[in-house]
Amino acid sequence: MTTISSAPPQLHAAPPGTTAALVLADGTVFWGRGLGEPGVKVGEVCFNTSITGYQEIMTDPSYAGQIITFTFPHIGNVGANPHDVETTTPAARGCVLAVDVTDPANYRASRHFADWLTSHGLPGIAGVDTRRLTRCIRDGGAPNGALAFTPDGRLDVAALQRQAMEWPGLEGMDLALEVSCRQTYQWNETVWDFQRAAQHGSGYGQLDAARFHVVAVDYGAKRNILRCLASAGCRVTVVPATATTEDIMRHNPDGVFLSNGPGDPAATGKYAVPVIRDLVQSGKPVFGICLGHQMLALALGGRTAKMPRGHRGANHPVKDLATGKVEITSQNHGFCVLPDSLPADVEVTHVSLFDGTNEGIRLKSKPVFSVQYHPEASPGPQDSHYLFQRFVGLMEKTK
Repeated sequence: MTTISSAPPQLHAAPPGTTAALVLADGTVFWGRGLGEPGVKVGEVCFNTSITGYQEIMTDPSYAGQIITFTFPHIGNVGANPHDVETTTPAARGCVLAVDVTDPANYRASRHFADWLTSHGLPGIAGVDTRRLTRCIRDGGAPNGALAFTPDGRLDVAALQRQAMEWPGLEGMDLALEVSCRQTYQWNETVWDFQRAAQHGSGYGQLDAARFHVVAVDYGAKRNILRCLASAGCRVTVVPATATTEDIMRHNPDGVFLSNGPGDPAATGKYAVPVIRDLVQSGKPVFGICLGHQMLALALGGRTAKMPRGHRGANHPVKDLATGKVEITSQNHGFCVLPDSLPADVEVTHVSLFDGTNEGIRLKSKPVFSVQYHPEASPGPQDSHYLFQRFVGLMEKTK
């Protein structure tokens, strides 16, 4: 147990030109220039290798409890806008950048990225040797860290290290409750179309005539997943993570979607897994992504484990074992399904070509399947969109 000293704080002057620091639990300090909202945020430090989509990444609910290190240096150079967000309130704790954010240089930008961070109460730090930090994460696993930004550059490094050491970490943490919706709502917005945007200012459309009704269980759902379902002809009813079997089935859905989300699947699964088991037994088609995939595996009798460094980026190759095709996928997860723990009725459908970890499963006896990666995030750019059509095909057969 860590003992907290009652001595007065030992304020350290930052090196010249710096106003922020990222302090890891082992005492490693990365100095830099603060941006966004001044303050202190504590969480797990991870890295993301994507070269585009930083605003979507910062608003992905699956990043709850995490400080994101961007390995690509030019973050913020296309500014921010009100359209490229995955949720209204970002759940990430902050971001780490290699270079300062430049003025926006994109026709869709409506504000500076640093201003956008400030508006959401998020601190950032620029000028960090992100290659060195990424190697730390690669070699030692994702550490706890405290990100602090003070305009005067006075920081209590020892106190920040204690905060990082005392943060409990993501293992065993249920974060879905923090990011899930609080009440049921309807969704019919479809994916972005540039011709529509040129004519109307916003490229998102509306579903006119639905062929199917899907209930989406919100463990931290990204908006573009819901848009992909709507574009596939599905009217979507979104229910909270704590929805019971009765709450879901009273909507008489043609299929049920289990969303992505943050935290430890075993922790969220304490209340979600019994419901998922009921849904599987109902015979309704079930489709899961990310956290939904992990908890489906738990419901089917499998196990999950914390990964040393996780998968986060838009360049992850995944092999579809049924077709032999390789998809370039977008991923964001720190836990994985252990394939050796799956029962005989569960077939592994996809594997990572980076490290061989599980990327997809299906139940042989029922219309149930899931993937670990994010088909809606459009890497490739549409390598994995067939999964939404697969879900629709199962609903056609069982409706």
